[in-house]
Amino acid sequence: MPTIAQNIVDTLNASGVRRVYGLAGDSLNGFTDAIRESDLDWIHVRHEETAAFAAAAEAATTGELTVCAGSCGPGNLHLINGVFDAQRSRVPMLVIASHIPSDEIGSGYFQETHPQSLFEECSVYVEHVSNAKQMPRLLRIAMREALSKSGVAVLVISGDTLLTEIEAEPEVIRHYPSSTYPDQAQLLKAAEALNDCDRVTILAGAGVEGAHNELVEIAGRLQAPIVHALRGKEFIEYDNPYDVGMSGLLGFESGYRALESAQTLLMLGTDFPYQQFFPEDATIIQVDIRGEQIGRRTRVDIPLIGGVKETIESLLPHLTKRKSSKHLDKMLKHYEKTKKDFDDLASPSRQTIHPQYLTKLIDEAADDDAVFIPDVGSPVVMASRHLTMNGKRRLIGSFSHGSMANAMPQAIGIQASHPDRQVVALAGDGGLAMLLGDLLTLKQYDMPVKIVVYNNSSLNFVELEMKAAGVVTFGTDLENPSFAALAEAVGLKGFTVEKSKDLPGAVKEFLAHDGPAILDVTTERQELTLPPSIELEQVKGFTLYALRTVLNGRGDELVDLAKANLRRFF
Repeated sequence: MPTIAQNIVDTLNASGVRRVYGLAGDSLNGFTDAIRESDLDWIHVRHEETAAFAAAAEAATTGELTVCAGSCGPGNLHLINGVFDAQRSRVPMLVIASHIPSDEIGSGYFQETHPQSLFEECSVYVEHVSNAKQMPRLLRIAMREALSKSGVAVLVISGDTLLTEIEAEPEVIRHYPSSTYPDQAQLLKAAEALNDCDRVTILAGAGVEGAHNELVEIAGRLQAPIVHALRGKEFIEYDNPYDVGMSGLLGFESGYRALESAQTLLMLGTDFPYQQFFPEDATIIQVDIRGEQIGRRTRVDIPLIGGVKETIESLLPHLTKRKSSKHLDKMLKHYEKTKKDFDDLASPSRQTIHPQYLTKLIDEAADDDAVFIPDVGSPVVMASRHLTMNGKRRLIGSFSHGSMANAMPQAIGIQASHPDRQVVALAGDGGLAMLLGDLLTLKQYDMPVKIVVYNNSSLNFVELEMKAAGVVTFGTDLENPSFAALAEAVGLKGFTVEKSKDLPGAVKEFLAHDGPAILDVTTERQELTLPPSIELEQVKGFTLYALRTVLNGRGDELVDLAKANLRRFF
């Protein structure tokens, strides 16, 4: 008879899962042995956090259930950060969390933890398989929970339970999406509010995926500028004459102004987190397929629970074509100016390499269907402002959880599932160093991931936050190796660039390389990435930072800051 482990593997295989990410351990032996004799691929990573990030990124690009696994105790603990990211990114993922021997649970045994408690906060479903007879029913439940709720399901299974024989056939578990329409009375109320308003602004997020044409149509009907959140950039920005950029801390001033001046704000599939960027006196209509998301960030006057595509289709027949485009034209003009200001920053310099210029060159040279993965911090700022989406490119990141070190691990999952697609990780020097060991995974599987290192020898975004808060930068210095030399040492191709004039050629050669490669670029440490709206507290904080820096004998830092930015911003 097959074991429980074999039944799990056979069910996953029958349900379309193609690979499992993890790191082998004794409590997982039954599971990995079943994979060895199956059609599933075991992607052996060097750290379980990488396994979870990789599986989550694959799910984000395919929409299908993915799987990662961790051994008991420390293995599960290593998974936890990537699992949190998957849960907050709302992707379907199954975690096989092995446990200590079942008869030792509660005894303080070697490597004992309580995985159900560990994973409770970062999952839609977590259950301990305490008896072999519970399987395969709990597997069915877990897979369906992950798929239907777009989240993480965790099965906690002791190693001895995995090896228990069971009479059960594998099953096929698939997700069949359905359409969700809002309440008709609320829909008519929303249409009335939109028709009676002169200045409508749309704020759209990742929930717009699959509804690009409908979004553009309703914006045209309402003559409404569209502001996008970061996770919505890849679905909204392209082929969109109404887009006026992002808002939020990383956004455009034009996006900020479009929200600020709205009489009615139509929120479509977004959980935009920054309360201070919402208009104070506008009528707010929020559309979300999850009712629990309504009103989390700002008060909502008219809630509409439904899919974005279905809701727009239902609204359009009730909307009159707005004749005046005054609000839209003003915001579009503002957007063109803001965009030009950002584009002007992406220029070469004889003294330094500005990260904007590096990002622009990557954007221009990358494939039309490239997948970009920026590390949290400065690379996310550069990606949000200087990467061009076209409907085929993807932009994946730790945009909700905000974890360092996401870029390279997520690139592994995307490259494993899309072997013929160009995958570009935009890594911070701090982020890459944090999970550096999994460069060996790229080599072991010969994954042609391209890693761009924004090497500014610092935790750069943290320094910017310190300056804005009036704090002298401290604890942010990074003494980095040559990442290119390190790449060569582990069998990857390495490129180093320290001058702007050498960058265009190096970028093209780097992206054209047939195999995994690292482009180590020395970028300007003192680059100021300004938010779209400077608040008084930030001005006070920056002034205090300057004063404290001088008093601490570090006035040369202010000189470097001025050299890097004054001629470019003023």
